Amino acid sequence: MNRTHISIAARFMAWLAPLALALSACNLEKEITIELPEYNARPSVECYLEAGKPFFLLMTKTAPYFEDFPTLDDRFLQNILEDSATVVIRHNGQEYPLQNRLSFNPFTGKLYNYFSAVPVPEDYEHDFELSVVTKTGKTITATTRLLPRVPIDSVVVQFAPNDTLARVLTYFTDDRSQTNYYRRMLHKSTLDSIPLQDFTVDDSFSETARFVFGTNYEFAEGDTIINTLFHISRAYNDYFDSVQTAFFSNGNPFGQPSPIQSNVRGTANAIGIFTGLNYDRVTTIVRR
Repeated sequence: MNRTHISIAARFMAWLAPLALALSACNLEKEITIELPEYNARPSVECYLEAGKPFFLLMTKTAPYFEDFPTLDDRFLQNILEDSATVVIRHNGQEYPLQNRLSFNPFTGKLYNYFSAVPVPEDYEHDFELSVVTKTGKTITATTRLLPRVPIDSVVVQFAPNDTLARVLTYFTDDRSQTNYYRRMLHKSTLDSIPLQDFTVDDSFSETARFVFGTNYEFAEGDTIINTLFHISRAYNDYFDSVQTAFFSNGNPFGQPSPIQSNVRGTANAIGIFTGLNYDRVTTIVRR
């Protein structure tokens, strides 16, 4: 550094020091009060149709972001559940009314408040139509269709050279004659665990019909790996992605607001998803 640069730096530091002292003497904190508009709760609907399984639907009420988190007790359920609605699902000329009662879905491990023991018809040619009339007379409607299962072709275990850890490659074949959407889930040991991978993609993700999902070299011999491949609708793809974005934006001051992309409509101004689910699942024990 030459003398000119040293001189400029010295002058800058000499000017900066008194400024810093002046700012430190100032009170730069100021409390402000923001008047938030009154929040109007909205119904939130989730209904996933699986061929051959009962009809389950969950309808709850949204809550303000800044509301205190409630105690998880019976009163919490009473306050959050949207009960006393008339719920009917129509399909191919048949009506399936859902009873308003708490039900546990053993296949998903989730709780629902509308239920019908009649199995969902295995029909991929006709729409399913949801009709809800809330206790205040508001309406919620949606339409969906079951999609055929896309099978997993193979699951390949590859060990790293001269190492004890392996990766898992999951292969399947896409129908290139149409646009398809998929949800990929990967669990270790049990479906009750937090998934190691959980994301959605459309078939533009691959340039060929041959798809492959991979992992890092992170599994030891004897580990149990559970691959699940869902064939999903675009509506569910958009809903899932928007929920994920909203979750990761929550509490992030630099995150963008993320409205939930719903396929439910009607005068109730509801949010949520009504969709069919179909999946293939393969369990693999890691072996050399």
